[in-house]
Amino acid sequence: MIQKKTIAVLGMMCAGCAANVEKKLNTLEGIVSASINLPGRTALIEYDTERISLEQMKEALSGIGYDMVIEEDRNVEAIERQAYRALRNKVILSWCFALLVMAVSMGWILSAQSFETRNQIALIIALINLVYCGRQFYISACRQLMHGSANMDTLVALSTGISFIFSVFNTFWGNDFWGSRGIENHTYFDASVMIITFVLTGRLLEERAKQGTAGSIRSLMGLQPKTAHCINDDTLVDIPISAVQKGDLLEARPGEKIPVDGLMIGSDTVYIDESMMTGEAVPIEKEPGDKVLAGTIVKQGVLKMKAEVIGQKTVLANMIRMVQEAQGSKAPVQRIVDRVALIFVPTVVGLAIVTFLVWYLIGGQELLPQAILSAVSVLVIACPCAMGLATPTALMVGIGKAAEKSILIKDATALEELRHIDAMVVDKTGTITEPHPTGEQLKPHAAEAIDTLKQQGIEIYMMSGDKEERVATIAQQAHISHYQSQVLPQDKDNLVKKLQQEGHRVAMVGDGINDSQALATADVSIAMGRGTDVAMDVAQVTLMTTDLRRIPEAIRLSRKTVSMIHQNLFWAFIYNMVCIPLAAGLLHLFGYQWQITPMWASALMAFSSVSVVLNSLRLKLTKA
Repeated sequence: MIQKKTIAVLGMMCAGCAANVEKKLNTLEGIVSASINLPGRTALIEYDTERISLEQMKEALSGIGYDMVIEEDRNVEAIERQAYRALRNKVILSWCFALLVMAVSMGWILSAQSFETRNQIALIIALINLVYCGRQFYISACRQLMHGSANMDTLVALSTGISFIFSVFNTFWGNDFWGSRGIENHTYFDASVMIITFVLTGRLLEERAKQGTAGSIRSLMGLQPKTAHCINDDTLVDIPISAVQKGDLLEARPGEKIPVDGLMIGSDTVYIDESMMTGEAVPIEKEPGDKVLAGTIVKQGVLKMKAEVIGQKTVLANMIRMVQEAQGSKAPVQRIVDRVALIFVPTVVGLAIVTFLVWYLIGGQELLPQAILSAVSVLVIACPCAMGLATPTALMVGIGKAAEKSILIKDATALEELRHIDAMVVDKTGTITEPHPTGEQLKPHAAEAIDTLKQQGIEIYMMSGDKEERVATIAQQAHISHYQSQVLPQDKDNLVKKLQQEGHRVAMVGDGINDSQALATADVSIAMGRGTDVAMDVAQVTLMTTDLRRIPEAIRLSRKTVSMIHQNLFWAFIYNMVCIPLAAGLLHLFGYQWQITPMWASALMAFSSVSVVLNSLRLKLTKA
C-alpha cells in the first residue's frame, strides 16, 4: 500500500546534508519519492509499506549520520530544545576558548613567556576546542567520506584540520624549517578556533531564526486539545485525546476547545468560535445535529456532542498534514538548487586545491604559508547553506502565513504557479453566490474581490448551469463581463482548455463537485467551502472560508513569496561568486595586498546563512 508521511529527521545542518539525505532515501527500494525540508528538519516520504518499513529507512539514514524520528514516544520538539541548549553551551565555551587562544597568541597575556611557550599553550587550548566543541564536524565529515559524499561539515573539518596541523608543525619545527630559508614563522591556532566558533555561532543564530519560520505550523498544532471530557454514566471523566473512540459522548465548556469532529446533541443553545477554520470572527450558533470541528472553541453554552471523526482524520489534523506536506514540498526552482548543492562541496574542495597550487607555483616555499591560508579561506567562506535555505525558508513562511489566513496551499508548485495566473474561471453557485437554492444571493465582498483580481491583471469568466437571466444579474452585481449560462461540467473544462490554448495561465475556482473536471485541467485549482465541505483532496488551494477576498490575497502572497525566493537565491549565489575569489587572494593580482582571512571567512559564512533566514522572515511582517 502506498502511504505518504512527514517524518522528522535530526542532524541536518546544511543544503549538502539535505541533499545527501534525500539522495539516500530515493535510492532505497520501495520509496516512491522523498523530499527534504531543511528548515523544518523533515522528510516528506511516499513509500510502499509492503516493500519498505520506517525502521529500514531509519537504519539507512543512521549509516550516514542522521536520525529519523519514527518512535511515538520521542518528542521532536523536546529533542530539538535539548539540542539547542547543548549547541548554545558549546558556543559559549567555544567563545571562551577563542578569546583565550587569541589573547595568548597575541601576547595580551603571558607576554613574559617565550614565543614557543605561548604557541604550545595555544596548541593545547585549540586542541581542547577542536575535540570538545568541534568534534561533530570531524565525525560527520568521516561518515560522509565513508559513503562517498560531502557536506558543510567536510569544509569545516578540512579547513580547521589543515590550519591546526600546519600550526603544530610550525610550533615545533617551524623555526628550523622556515628560518633556514629566511621566512618568518607563524602559527594559526586562533584561526582554527575562530572558524569553529563562528560556524557554531552562525548555526545557533540560524536555529533561532528558523523557529520563526515554523511558527505557523506550531500554531496550528497548538489548536489540538490534549484531553476530552467523556460522559460516562452521567459523570465526566477526563481522558487523553488519543483514547476517544467514535460514538463516545463528550462535553466541552465555554472557553474550551472541541476535542474531535462530531455532531452536537442536546437542546441547549451553543455558540462556537470557528475563526481558525473559516476566518469568521463572529461565533456561530449551533443546533442539535450540526457538525462541530476539533480545535474550535465553545464561546457560550455547554456543548454535548457525539464523536464522529477522531485521530488523524479530523479536519484540523488534515489541515496540519496538508500544511506540513506543502512546506516540505519543493518548488521547481529548488530542484536546480538541489543539484548544485550535491556538487558544491566537491567543487569548493577542488577550488581550494587550485588556489593552493597557484600560490605555490607563483612563490614556491616562500609563499607556502600564503598558499595554505588562501586554500583554508576558500574552504571556509564557501557556503551551500545559504543556497539550500533560500527557497524552503521562504516557502515555509509563505505557506504558513497563508494557513493563518484560512488559505491551504497543497504544494510549493501551486504557490509558485499562482503568481502567473492571468485568467480565472469561476463557478457561480457556491462560489460567487451563497450555496442555498433559495438564496441563488451574492456573497459579501464578492464584487470587491473580483475588482481586486482585475487590478491584478486577471480576467474573470463566470460559468453556471443556471438560467440566463439570473446569471446575467449576478454577473452585473459582481462586476463580471465574461459569463455563460446553462452550461454543463464539460463546458467549464472546455473553456479552461480554450484559454490555455490561447496562452493564458488559468485558475479554476469551484466547489469541487460538478467543477472537478475543470479543476483537474486548470493550471491552479482552487476549492471554495468551509469545514468538512472543502475539497481538500481535489484542489491545489483550498479556502477554509467563503470570503472571496482570500483569492487575491493568495495571489499576492504567491508573488511576494516567489520574489523573496529570488532575492534569497540572488544574494546566496552572489555571496559565493564574490567571496570565494576574494578569499583565494584574487586582489593580489591587481596589486592590492588584501584578502579575506580564515577567521573573517568563517564569520561571513555564518552571516550569509542567517541573513537568508532573516530575509524570509520579513514575509511575516508584510500584508498578504
